[in-house]
Amino acid sequence: MGDPGIGSRSRLDEALDALRTAREVRSAAAMQAALDRMAAQISAKLGDSNPVFVAVMHGGVFAAVELSRRVTFPHEFDYVHLTRYKGALEGGEIDWIVRPRESLRGRAVLVVDDILDHGLTLAALLAELKALGVAALYSAVLVSKPKRRVGRRVEVDFIGTTIDEAYVFGCGMDYKGYWRGLPGLFEAAPP
Repeated sequence: MGDPGIGSRSRLDEALDALRTAREVRSAAAMQAALDRMAAQISAKLGDSNPVFVAVMHGGVFAAVELSRRVTFPHEFDYVHLTRYKGALEGGEIDWIVRPRESLRGRAVLVVDDILDHGLTLAALLAELKALGVAALYSAVLVSKPKRRVGRRVEVDFIGTTIDEAYVFGCGMDYKGYWRGLPGLFEAAPP
């Protein structure tokens, strides 16, 4: 077993370079306004339903917490963990780490994710929740890439902002595990 610091240092250098060469595509203020708008829409639609907000780990938890702080109605909070990226820049097979809990059966559920790209992860999660027997199912993503519509893609109820095709990080989205906490949205420079 080698020195764990060697591999992580290389990834850190890549992450630092990515931020240095990135272009800001949405400012922190623009992202806050998007979250405010989403929260108002969610409040109007779900305010009387006693919903459970289900954050999709890791990236979706950032948006889910921000939305949770902004709504003015009672709700519960839970999470699921599934991924296609596993620290890479391109997605692969879906890997379920934490599946939806049985306690969601019969409840109104709002799934909150960070980004809608191809929609495969979100589609798998929504199918799992439907099979579980939730009473009402809604979805929210902070960022959508509408040009990714190749064939039929999952429909989303609440969208914060749309962007052109680009690899982005910040606002819950990462660059090789880094920069999720940036308040703005940044486009990685092409390799």
